[in-house]
Amino acid sequence: MSKYLSLILDAVEELSAQKLRTFLTLLGMIFGVGAVIAMLNIGKGAENEALKLIDSMGVNNIIVEGKDYDSDELTEIREESLGLSMGDVNAAVNTLPFVEDYSASKKVKIHDIYSDTGKSSAEVLGITPSYYKHANLTLKSGRFPDQQDEIRLAQVAVLGADAAAELFPDIDALDKYVKVNHLWLKIVGVLAAPDNSKDEFQGVRIGGDRYRIFLPLATATKKLKNDNLAAELDSIKLSIAKDTDPMVASKAIQQLISMRHGGLDDYTLIIPAALLKQQKQTQDIFNIVMACVAGISLLVGGIGIMNIMLANVMERTKEIGLLRAVGATREDIKLQFLAESFTISVIGGVLGVMFGLILSEVIGFYSGWAVSWSLTAIILSLSICMLVGVGFGVFPAIKASKLNPIEALHSD
Repeated sequence: MSKYLSLILDAVEELSAQKLRTFLTLLGMIFGVGAVIAMLNIGKGAENEALKLIDSMGVNNIIVEGKDYDSDELTEIREESLGLSMGDVNAAVNTLPFVEDYSASKKVKIHDIYSDTGKSSAEVLGITPSYYKHANLTLKSGRFPDQQDEIRLAQVAVLGADAAAELFPDIDALDKYVKVNHLWLKIVGVLAAPDNSKDEFQGVRIGGDRYRIFLPLATATKKLKNDNLAAELDSIKLSIAKDTDPMVASKAIQQLISMRHGGLDDYTLIIPAALLKQQKQTQDIFNIVMACVAGISLLVGGIGIMNIMLANVMERTKEIGLLRAVGATREDIKLQFLAESFTISVIGGVLGVMFGLILSEVIGFYSGWAVSWSLTAIILSLSICMLVGVGFGVFPAIKASKLNPIEALHSD
């Protein structure tokens, strides 16, 4: 062990003698490892962000959303279809065995939203009690409205985090009142702020719950005015059994709703599982491209190591000859030069890891991308860096070990 430690210390001393050359060689390894670290951190962050967004949609959910039309188109469509309704929900629950649960929502047309302490332009949704569970919403305080609130047409509401901050700045919104159009609602719950700030995934709007006001669906449809031609529901979320293929389930749901809507395509089907699959494919392509870029950087760094080691062999020919003359074996010479290439790759790897962590944070800050640190990424990058360093140091080490001692001593 002491032998190898001595070799490393000697290697550090030799590399220190050529500071500029060593630094320039290190840059290749630093940029290569930094690129790998940044790529893996950003990729991991994107994956975690996607999983959070998908979780808010529910992997085992299938979402049906009504399409928007202008008044003239809507008049024609209503002759054939009434749009999404609780009838569609009941038909799916009663006829499709894989549908285990549902939630539904209806957007309320808003004129005014205000409280005693503020105003807001938040979106207002009438929802069924299971909506909160399907959207994976969590409470900061209070409770969620239940089925009894739905039956009693209770004038209660839950505020998203941003809506609460706007309507009740610097005070607790719980048990206060907010007026939506002409209807006063008692605040029974306030949502916790979400971990992510994105409202879209793969081009599909899925979030924005932090700037919403939720009230029971029955209260919204019966106590607040809606357009005569508007559909009863804007969105339906059907929870399917875990052992059911989402693509197969979506085809059955589409066929059922299409039949009930007179064959009109007045709705959009969203399959979170398919969106997740598409995102993973996109992420895989991104990872492959970035891996190629990082691999080229490491290759350049490896060539730099080979270059400096070949230069060292030429400059230290007499030294090699002298070592051989006093009894050093070819194996000793080989180990000495391999130790130098190993040392420079380790130093470059450690500095590259530091550079990669900083780089990933800078990229994340300016691009708004999520970044997640990974111990696996650090270990993998360092391992690859050491392999590259040793691999590209083998040829110069072998060349040094094969020098003829007599010729080496007489070289200029």
